[in-house]
Amino acid sequence: MRDLLTPLRKPGLGAALGVLFGLFAFGQPAQAAYPWELNFWLSGPKYDGRIKPCEAALGTITSQFQEKESSFWNSRLEIKAYGNIHETAFRPWQSDNIPRRYCSADVMLSDGKLHVVHYSIIEDGGFAGFGQGIEWCVTGLDRNWAYNPACKAAQP
Repeated sequence: MRDLLTPLRKPGLGAALGVLFGLFAFGQPAQAAYPWELNFWLSGPKYDGRIKPCEAALGTITSQFQEKESSFWNSRLEIKAYGNIHETAFRPWQSDNIPRRYCSADVMLSDGKLHVVHYSIIEDGGFAGFGQGIEWCVTGLDRNWAYNPACKAAQP
């Protein structure tokens, strides 16, 4: 049987074949993208800053809170009422960041205790960037410490 690698073991021939392969494989010069490639679905985000008022997020917070408490913490806590709903900031950073409206409210839970909820409404922050997303934290009930200490990370 013939050994096909024997000629490649000679120092000059193996190096020459390596250089030749490198020239053919990687010798193509880099080319700039065509103009239609540069602008095809790559326009970037266009934020309008039209975000719903603070009251519009309360239904979502109520349902997500009840789902989280029952599914993950085996708790029957529910939000029963809201009060003192107010905006704390609107676009608190530079104008080219994702627009957010920060709000806070007092919440009465089903156990009769009063807590504060801090939340933000985010433009294009919903699932897969569609719709407005809502991030929220109820002080004293941030059991996985996502916004600790005292929901400070949920505030501007």
